Amino acid sequence: MNVKSRAKVGAAFGVAALGLGILASPASADPSPVTDYRQLAGVGSDTTQYVMNGIGDAVTNTNGKIVASWNATGTATVKTKATGCDTVARPDGSSAGINALNADITAGTHCIDFARSSRGPVDTTTTDLTWIPYAKDGVTYATDLGSTLPTNLTKAQLAAIYQCNSTEFPNAQPLLPQSGSGTRTFWLSAIGITEAQVGSCVDGTIQEHNGAAILNGNQLMPYSIAQWIAQGKGLSDVPNRRAESRLRSINGLAPTTGTGSAIALNTAFDAGFLRNVYNVVPTANLSDSVIAETFVGTGSKVCTATSTIATYGFGTVSNCGDSTTASLKGER
Repeated sequence: MNVKSRAKVGAAFGVAALGLGILASPASADPSPVTDYRQLAGVGSDTTQYVMNGIGDAVTNTNGKIVASWNATGTATVKTKATGCDTVARPDGSSAGINALNADITAGTHCIDFARSSRGPVDTTTTDLTWIPYAKDGVTYATDLGSTLPTNLTKAQLAAIYQCNSTEFPNAQPLLPQSGSGTRTFWLSAIGITEAQVGSCVDGTIQEHNGAAILNGNQLMPYSIAQWIAQGKGLSDVPNRRAESRLRSINGLAPTTGTGSAIALNTAFDAGFLRNVYNVVPTANLSDSVIAETFVGTGSKVCTATSTIATYGFGTVSNCGDSTTASLKGER
């Protein structure tokens, strides 16, 4: 199937999803209007941009909406605050968002208040940043509807494919998200290989969670389960990028449960491929009243937005809002 035909299929699939009757209240991609300068500005992960957009439209305090969440892709720069923050470079991915937060701290510009992240801290020798968990996601591999690859692979088989030394599937064409993607980092760790072990047959330049990147039956890519679910719901703020991609099983376990409007993350999916997602804040700002009420503790604004979290395909976590665990502190 050519790209044009694939686009038509994706569009048709999106229309079909609209008929499922599972639309939610629309949230905006980037704050809408863009002059809506809210109390906290966040950037970073593609994986969690839509759920944080939804939360941004849902949670308020006495000063109005709290969270302005800027998507990973779009215009090259964004204006995050009314004054002094006119040309903030838009970060694409978890690492890019964390780096932007670090740079903002160093510069003292206060243009970025938090970073969205689908990975935990890498360097835990410092405690300048705190990763605050709020939802559960999983990552599996996706293939084309008519793929020549199996609908179930083991961790060992996936590791061999991404090292380009699989004797079982020598024609496999593995794809990876762009450098700096939290999903890329997580996926490689989950299948048990390092960046240095990624084979030369891997295309590591695709935008994450974009099923249209799969152009033939030999290709496979890691895909956020929550993103795939949300993209098929017909939500007004979530583009359906699934095209003909389908999520596949790992080690004999399915990534989702239910069908139609009841489809959800399978919380019994292989544990090595389940992950928490986070909002990252400067540790020094944990005592700030707006940061605290929004992110910290099970009673925080984000942690109590459970219906919004579920709408966007994520599950709940028992340690939602935890800001005290040492393993959640990390690099500056």
